[in-house]
Amino acid sequence: METLKVTLVQPDIIWERATANLEHYSEMLADVDETDVIILPEMFTTGFSMYPEKLKESMDGSSVEWMKNLAREKNTVVTGSLIIDANDEVYNRCLWVFPEGKTEYYDKRHLFTMSGEHLQYAAGSKRLVVEYKGWRFCPLVCYDLRFPVWSRNTVNYDVLLYVANWPAPRHHAWKSLLVARAIENQAYCVGINRIGKGGNGLDYQGDSALVDPKGFASFMGEKEQVKTFELSYSGLQQFRKKFPVLEDGDSFTLDTPNSPAPD
Repeated sequence: METLKVTLVQPDIIWERATANLEHYSEMLADVDETDVIILPEMFTTGFSMYPEKLKESMDGSSVEWMKNLAREKNTVVTGSLIIDANDEVYNRCLWVFPEGKTEYYDKRHLFTMSGEHLQYAAGSKRLVVEYKGWRFCPLVCYDLRFPVWSRNTVNYDVLLYVANWPAPRHHAWKSLLVARAIENQAYCVGINRIGKGGNGLDYQGDSALVDPKGFASFMGEKEQVKTFELSYSGLQQFRKKFPVLEDGDSFTLDTPNSPAPD
């Protein structure tokens, strides 16, 4: 598919109120059509909460069902992260839901120790690369953005995606690292963030973004909004062919607790 449309949803998340948030997203997306991927932030039903025991859902829960219904109704992929209880562990899990209901997922690898996320959630150990309409996506979550080796384009993805709740005090790092990840991986980089104030006392400044493979960025500002961007497959491939940086990359292995190397 030559042109891919991605729709970024930048909300003011209602703290720890899943049903209210889902209703709000349904309203925000009511007029969206003819898009290929709808992207929601990290923990989009709750905000970045460290109380998973009262908020966790299963893969058969109402929030996952809402994602499947939206994907079917809009005939699009829907992605974003939820607090998911699975195999006696709780994960900050980014789901990738296809229009027909098939679901893939990535569990956040780098847990934010400064907030105690590592004490409440289990870390993932495997990257996900998923294909849709001829495009390859690598979805990651928030703090993963600070770790370039985990994000490295060793699997020929086309779009690197970060769903996040990235606080305003570190806003400069958010904008700078999104651009850096796009440039060094010769890929589109999408970052989706929230706005407003969380129940954790943190302010969020938004600036969700699409960054092209050359590092030119379109940021969405600080208001709640939905915006659709178009990505060019031929433009991406022509740039990689003309300036083949990835061919000169270093080989490496990456140790994780449960896996010897990234896929």
